[in-house]
Amino acid sequence: MSADSTFGPAGETPARSAGSPQHSAAARRPPASVTSAVEVRRSSRRSRTVSAYREGDRTIVLIPARMSEAEERRWIGVMLDKLAAQESKKVIGDSELSELAERLSGQYFGGRARPASVRWVTNQNTRWGSCTPAEGSIRLSHRLQGMPEYVVDYVLLHELAHLLVPGHGPRFWHLLEAYPRTERARGYLEGVVAAERLPHLPAAREA
Repeated sequence: MSADSTFGPAGETPARSAGSPQHSAAARRPPASVTSAVEVRRSSRRSRTVSAYREGDRTIVLIPARMSEAEERRWIGVMLDKLAAQESKKVIGDSELSELAERLSGQYFGGRARPASVRWVTNQNTRWGSCTPAEGSIRLSHRLQGMPEYVVDYVLLHELAHLLVPGHGPRFWHLLEAYPRTERARGYLEGVVAAERLPHLPAAREA
């Protein structure tokens, strides 16, 4: 590859129903249950509200202790959708993007990737990000704004990795193995590209 490498908060909601009264079996229930990166924490001090937040690669959902299993499953879906909607509206500026790059480099690359500049650009419509190692500059496409945070994190990590390994060889992909959502983020971006290539369907005619 040339010197210029390219790469194409929490919500709280009142619960309508707390389910059936808590019984002795529920009292012995473990304080948290984990299902595919979602951790549910029941609290006897929480009577009507449900809240959720991100904690690393997990989503923490806080619910009343008396909530039924069916209500728990329903509220997990509700809160995941709510968090996703909140995240899709967040747009960070260049300064926050630089701070994010520093945090990600420290967390996954031991702080070895140190960009001189990180910024959004509007002239990258066929690639998600680019990096010029000789200058230490990283540019992310504005099209990423509004996508899930883990996708932006992945693209930024991808470009940070180019500061350490310019090409896309085994050493490069080994670096990105440290990020647990690499495959998920790649799948998301591939889905976006595939959707953009679909033909536009004609509008339905009114009867």
